[in-house]
Amino acid sequence: MRAHSGTHGRDVRRLGWHAVLLASVAVMVFPLLWALIASFKPANEIYGAGLLPSSASLENYRVALLDFPIGHVLVNTLVMASGVTLLQLLVAVPAAHAFARFRLRHERMATALVTGALLMPPQAVIVPQFLMVSELGWRDTYWGLIIPQVSGCALAVLLLREHVRAIPVSLFEAATVEGASEWSMLRFVTLPLLRPALGAVAILVFVGTWNEYLWPMIVAPRPEHTTIQMGLQLFLNQEGANPGPLIAAAMLTTLPIVAVYLVASRRVIHAFLQSGLH
Repeated sequence: MRAHSGTHGRDVRRLGWHAVLLASVAVMVFPLLWALIASFKPANEIYGAGLLPSSASLENYRVALLDFPIGHVLVNTLVMASGVTLLQLLVAVPAAHAFARFRLRHERMATALVTGALLMPPQAVIVPQFLMVSELGWRDTYWGLIIPQVSGCALAVLLLREHVRAIPVSLFEAATVEGASEWSMLRFVTLPLLRPALGAVAILVFVGTWNEYLWPMIVAPRPEHTTIQMGLQLFLNQEGANPGPLIAAAMLTTLPIVAVYLVASRRVIHAFLQSGLH
C-alpha cells in the first residue's frame, strides 16, 4: 500500500512539473504565434480583439520585401554572422587544443583571463573598438562589422576545451609515436572528433551575432550597410510605425535562426551537457 502511495505521489509531482513546463512553453511561444498571425492581417485588424484575421493576406510581406531593402540588410546580416562564426572558430579551435594539450605554468591565470573575457560586457570595449575601426577606415564595411566581434570567442574556447579534454590521451600518444607534429594532431585527431561540438558552437555564435544590435548601430548606421536589427527601424517614420510590414519583416528575420536551430538543436544541447557548463 505504501509503495502504491509513493508511486502515485511521484506521478502527481511529475504531472505537476510537466504542467509547469507546458505553461512556460506557452508563455514563450504565444508572442511569436501572435506576431506570425498578425503578419497576415490588414493594418486595421492588427490591434483588434480577434486573434485570427478576417481575410489573410501577403500584402505585409510584399511591402516589406519590395518597398524596403529588407533583402539587402538580410544579406548583410548573413555575411556578418557567417564571418564572425568562421573567424571565431579559427581562433577558438587552436586555443582550445593548446589549453587541453599543454600544461602551462600559469594555466589557472590563463583560464581566469578567458573566463573574465567571457564575463566582461561587450559595451565595456566599444569605445576602443570604435576608435580602431575608425582609424582603419572600416566604418560601413564588412570588415568593421566582423573583425571586432571575433574578440568575443571566449565561450567558444571554453566549450571546445572541455571537448578536447574528453578525447582519450592514448590517441595523441599513438600519433606521437607515429611522428605526428602537434599541428598534425590538431588536424587529424582533434578536428575530426570535434565536429559535433564545432557544429553546436557555430550555431551558438551564429545566433548571437545575428541578433547583435548595438555594434552594427555604431559602426554601420547607413541603411545600405547595416544589418537586419537596425534595418527594422526603416519601418518607423514621422507618422509612426508601419506595423504590418514591420511584423512581417520581423518574421522574415527569425526564419534563418529558427531553421538553423531546428536542424541542429540536439548538437547544442549535447555540447552543453558534455562541456559541463550547462
